[in-house]
Amino acid sequence: MFPFIFRFHKADTVRRLFPVIIFVCLYSWLVAYLQIEYLHMELTSHVKNITTMHSLLGFAISMLLVFRTNTAYDRWWEGRKLWGALVNNSRNLAVKLNSILPNDDDQNRIFFKKLIALFADELRQHLLNERTRLALDEQPHPEIPDFDSSKHIPNQVISLLMTKINLLHRDGKISGYQLLMLNQELQSFLDITGGCERIKNTPIPYSYSVFIKKFLFIYILTMPLGFPLVMGYFTIPVVAFISYVLGSLEMIAEEIEDPFGKDENDLPMHRIAENIRKNVNDILA
Repeated sequence: MFPFIFRFHKADTVRRLFPVIIFVCLYSWLVAYLQIEYLHMELTSHVKNITTMHSLLGFAISMLLVFRTNTAYDRWWEGRKLWGALVNNSRNLAVKLNSILPNDDDQNRIFFKKLIALFADELRQHLLNERTRLALDEQPHPEIPDFDSSKHIPNQVISLLMTKINLLHRDGKISGYQLLMLNQELQSFLDITGGCERIKNTPIPYSYSVFIKKFLFIYILTMPLGFPLVMGYFTIPVVAFISYVLGSLEMIAEEIEDPFGKDENDLPMHRIAENIRKNVNDILA
């Protein structure tokens, strides 16, 4: 347990929140110094009201952060389930093709090995592309030159696979029943793509996210006002720690709400795609 407490991972929020924590410490020290040294008598009668307000707001902000974190984690877990389904469906498709294709049909086996593995790679690139996140926006974006959402590489890969399977059916190498069986697997690939795109281009509403950040900012700035006359200069570490906890929860939720990125806590799509390539090559070898 202790190694995890004292070891700072590069994704740890302490590193990213360190400037904010330093600012909060300095701000808390200034407020505590002014209250203790100069404004003691003037503020004594109002301290009780300030601390009561923070108790009430603390409950409200905890409910908001719990909902925010749970919603973000649900999106992350749904993305993981979709990529897990992609692994299973890729294996299923490879196993079915392996049982259908003759052992000496090297040309078709090589084709399907490349294309099935290629789909996972292209889906990963598609989800990492900033254009995918903005696919539902109506207006072009100046930060992305030549904005064009008409080119959809995963669809083109599935089209090539479907065309090849239909050619095999036309040539009599697979039956009508086998065609329907393989069609279900290919359809599941597009269903997975649509599910991933839904997560990618439908973020948590902007107004809700901004409201939580503003709420946290005001809550943290007003927190030192009620503590110095009760806790003295211990207000500084207390406020810094509370700021770290609240800020970390919001930062973690913001990071995992989009699981298809390059952050440390995002889904390891590259490794999953490599596993798919290895499994398909082993099956169709």
